[in-house]
Amino acid sequence: MNKTDLVAAIAADTDLSKADVARALDSVIEHLSRALARGDAVQLTGFGTFSVSNRSERTGRNPSTGEPIIIKASKAPKFSPGKALKDAVNAVS
Repeated sequence: MNKTDLVAAIAADTDLSKADVARALDSVIEHLSRALARGDAVQLTGFGTFSVSNRSERTGRNPSTGEPIIIKASKAPKFSPGKALKDAVNAVS
């Protein structure tokens, strides 16, 4: 399922226009991204928690030369599914 499919499914379920649903979905994604950029976690009960994990600096290897390189520290978005989502995924056979 892609974003267009999701917008169409939500519009069909809610009797809202696809344009209204698309704007709402874009707003959700924007606010989620802003919260994560601030370092906040976003918890959606029953669905899961979005958070930011810190990756330390580490040594890697250049695959073409085999030479060691330093990979800088970074932040990465992380998602931990909630129990209801896990149950829903495991219920489908």
